[in-house]
Amino acid sequence: MSLLVVGALHWDVVVQASRLPRIDETLRGSGVTYQFGGKAGNQAIAAAGAGADVGFAGRNGTDEAGQSMQAALQDAGVDIAQLQAGAGASGMSVAILMEDGNYGAVIVSAENHMFDVDAVQIPDECRLVLLQNEMAAGVIPAMATKAQRAGAGVILNAAPAQGVGKTDLAHLHTLIVNRVEGADLLGIADSAPDPVAVVNGLQELAPQALVILTLGGDGVVFAEPGRAVQSQAARRVSVHSTHGAGDVFVGAYAAAILAGQSLSEAIQLGQAAAAAHISQIR
Repeated sequence: MSLLVVGALHWDVVVQASRLPRIDETLRGSGVTYQFGGKAGNQAIAAAGAGADVGFAGRNGTDEAGQSMQAALQDAGVDIAQLQAGAGASGMSVAILMEDGNYGAVIVSAENHMFDVDAVQIPDECRLVLLQNEMAAGVIPAMATKAQRAGAGVILNAAPAQGVGKTDLAHLHTLIVNRVEGADLLGIADSAPDPVAVVNGLQELAPQALVILTLGGDGVVFAEPGRAVQSQAARRVSVHSTHGAGDVFVGAYAAAILAGQSLSEAIQLGQAAAAAHISQIR
């Protein structure tokens, strides 16, 4: 395999409602779906769908949700030889999808936090390791060290950004964040910081990395190490749901990089995949 994705699996309960409930309010919803999730799982399936040879390392329970998630990875063509199983509950998330396509979510890590990072092996043919921040503290630096020793590059989707330190950002191939995560990494309180300033700040934190700041409908701002910030407009589509769009972007981007695309081309392919995802009725 050329890409090893390491991270969390969550069984998603997605509730449709007109808005988020207020504190102490019970709000009547209009629908519910149950689906495969977790940033790592979503990204692995997206990368496989974009043509990459993908392996997955993570942990789930032996419950029905865990079995369903295992089957989803296998059906997508993802190698699950390094998917660990425990006796506890599988990870879960509950998301509220609003009428405008935006959402809010809560995740419960459960077996994900029992993941044994020491047991993970990086195959000789692996060129990139893709990480997120939904696992227990210590997984990112441990996997980054393993990748560096194996000669594989590291793509870090620092989501959520809380708890990601400067040492986690050293020696990255690519750092990918959205505008909220980028501001959090830099300690910026502004809810709408200048994207160029955020990318410049992230370049200082991760000087060796390609830095990508995703802005949803406003496109992407990015920079190569030591180079000026560039931007790329978003594709205009009808939005059904933005849930999981960032993960689709990351997975498709990783697949494009492995296929030899330039940074700009890989971002364009990532945006195209995300645009197709948000316009689907699921």
